[in-house]
Amino acid sequence: MMYAVLCYNEEAVTTAWSKDKDDRVMADLAAVNGRMAEKGQLGPVARLAPTTQAATLRKTKGKPVVLDGPFAETKEQFLGFYVVDCASMEEALAFAEQLAEANPGPGAYEIRPVDAYFPSPMAG
Repeated sequence: MMYAVLCYNEEAVTTAWSKDKDDRVMADLAAVNGRMAEKGQLGPVARLAPTTQAATLRKTKGKPVVLDGPFAETKEQFLGFYVVDCASMEEALAFAEQLAEANPGPGAYEIRPVDAYFPSPMAG
């Protein structure tokens, strides 16, 4: 079964990291990714740009309205995601625990089964 692992953290914290710290965290996460990839269980992974570069298209009764920024203002922002192929929720949670160990500090990982998956024709 495919699972989406959604990554949340305080953007003010992660964007304040030094380049060295960011590089270290990304290298530690890449090691976790590599173990899943070796098992053939890692799908798409995306790190999103800061919410200052985001736009939201708000659906209304009339014409949709485009707003600057994310959909909702919250303490933690959606920063990226993984798609993994795991036999169970427990296995997906174990992967998220490895991500949390590689990226200590505040934040959260939401693990959700994927009901529909449509591979992109953009993928090589």
